[in-house]
Amino acid sequence: MHNRALAILHDEHRSLGAVLHGLHFLVREAREKGKEPDFKLLWAMLYYMDAFSQRLHDPREEALLFARLRARTREADETLTLLERQHAESARHIQELERLLGQVEAGVPGSLDAFAAAVEAHLDAARQHMLLEEKVVIPLAKKYLTAQDWLEITDAFAGKDDQRFGPKPEHEFRDLFSRIVNLAPPPIGVGPTHTGSRRG
Repeated sequence: MHNRALAILHDEHRSLGAVLHGLHFLVREAREKGKEPDFKLLWAMLYYMDAFSQRLHDPREEALLFARLRARTREADETLTLLERQHAESARHIQELERLLGQVEAGVPGSLDAFAAAVEAHLDAARQHMLLEEKVVIPLAKKYLTAQDWLEITDAFAGKDDQRFGPKPEHEFRDLFSRIVNLAPPPIGVGPTHTGSRRG
């Protein structure tokens, strides 16, 4: 009963993880090899991370999975509170990444190093966050949630009869993810290879 819902959740984690690792790779290439940053691609990645997390992934986790689990057991309360706090912190981290990327694009001295450090920190935090969800929350959900819980969660995750997260927003983000893959150079995507050196 829970397999479909968890498959969607794991797919969302993989998509976010892929964009995060792609961002990390591009920034490392810019720093270590002096490549000109592809700002169009970097901004698209940050937009995806921000909008996908804020409009769909995090709210859906909290309103559906976390809320149902809290209704069934107190065992997960501390972990769920931490995860919700991390959701809010992630939004602030992405705003900071956007600010720093703007400085990189403007050519502010030292901004690429600051942006790279912020990307590294956000990647580590996101990795730990998703690991906590998958190693602690999901096993507890499997243990405590009812068949009816999973049916309703699955329907909502699949976009059925639930407009809380907007009209079919998953299609918008799927299209954006595809554009990122098509813009990104190998090995993170199928776009053109960027060979230019960084200005200045």
